[in-house]
Amino acid sequence: MSEPAQLRRAVASSFLGSVIEYYDFLLYATASAVVFSQVFFTGLDPLVATVASLGTFATGYLARPLGGVIFGHFGDRLGRKRMLVLTMVLMGVASFLIGVLPTYRQIGALAPVGLVLLRVLQGVAVGGEWGGAVLMSAEHATSRRGLWASFTNAGAPCGMLLSTAALTGTAAVVGEEAFLAWGWRVPFLLSIVLLGLGVFVRLKVEESPVFRAAQREQGRSSRRPPLFEVLRNHPRPLLLGIGAGLAAFVAQATLTTFVLAYGVQAGFTRQTVLNGITVSSACAVVGIIGWSAVSDRLGRRPVLLAGVVVMAGYGFVLFPMIDSGDRVLLTLALVLGQAVVHPMMYGPLAALYTELFRTGARYTGASLGYQLASVGGGLAPVFFAQLQKLGLGTGAVSGTIAAFCALAAVCVLLLPETSRHDLASVNSVNSVKEP
Repeated sequence: MSEPAQLRRAVASSFLGSVIEYYDFLLYATASAVVFSQVFFTGLDPLVATVASLGTFATGYLARPLGGVIFGHFGDRLGRKRMLVLTMVLMGVASFLIGVLPTYRQIGALAPVGLVLLRVLQGVAVGGEWGGAVLMSAEHATSRRGLWASFTNAGAPCGMLLSTAALTGTAAVVGEEAFLAWGWRVPFLLSIVLLGLGVFVRLKVEESPVFRAAQREQGRSSRRPPLFEVLRNHPRPLLLGIGAGLAAFVAQATLTTFVLAYGVQAGFTRQTVLNGITVSSACAVVGIIGWSAVSDRLGRRPVLLAGVVVMAGYGFVLFPMIDSGDRVLLTLALVLGQAVVHPMMYGPLAALYTELFRTGARYTGASLGYQLASVGGGLAPVFFAQLQKLGLGTGAVSGTIAAFCALAAVCVLLLPETSRHDLASVNSVNSVKEP
């Protein structure tokens, strides 16, 4: 098959795989905000139950770095393609099992324990998925790497769109009472269908040519584990990459999971907030791909820096727009945040993390950097809910977002510009000049 055709297939596979993975992963996020507090944490004060439910949501993010290390190790040794199939199977099975998990009323404390364990498996799966998907696109691309790699990141809002639509559609069809009783399970059970489709597409993609070339040059494996090489030889790019990405995940969690719970508390119906998130998620796909393409021309650093600066200010505008009680302003606030501002700081990350590490440790390095940064997205809604419980206003939430943006700005300025790196050069990262 020709190189352009294989690139298109790799990009399509990465995008579809990302959509499916994030459908499962973010389906849990939405359910944790609107359902799980009433199903798995029965008997608690409503606010305490929400905090507990969001806490189980956070465990998935805490497990993501572990998935990045495990699948990154074998992805750097055995190849990207095999790991992508395994991560998809793991995610699909875990999500399906959540759909059949008994409730608290049925088995007591074992219900939330089982929920946490399955959420950990989801986190491990998505932690291994992202790095491999991005590398399959980026390492097949001979130009416009930011554009092609961004399709993996664009899969996240598509997954959010699909998961939100699944929950919304199910609730509309069966009604509120039936939805809380059993209807919420339907979107999770559908994961098994998406799993079959995703695995079929993944098996049609060839292994990354950059990885194959590196294997021929270096042999089947190296003496040192990829994780050891990343931590010993490239700690600076790893740490700066984590710092540069933290704000994007804090903002992402704010604009989806936390805003869903906050909007309902502000007086909107759950459906109204879900509709706003659905519209903004659809628009975010265009924003992510568009800003990533711009980063191919202007560089990763200028686009990322502009994004974190604008988001630092936007955090103080977001909640007053929601507090207005106007559904048009609510939707506008979400669209501006998810589709315009956030993609500037999120879209180029796919290419950036790929370009920071050499081929033999790239899966591990890119996965570890991205997934450690993503922990901020898991902890942010829990932290913000605690701020509410303490009686602090949204100013504290906005200030926290701004602080993470300031950290990201410093890290971006300290990182080298990577958009011109040659991924085909096994040791290309060694020649990077620090600013």
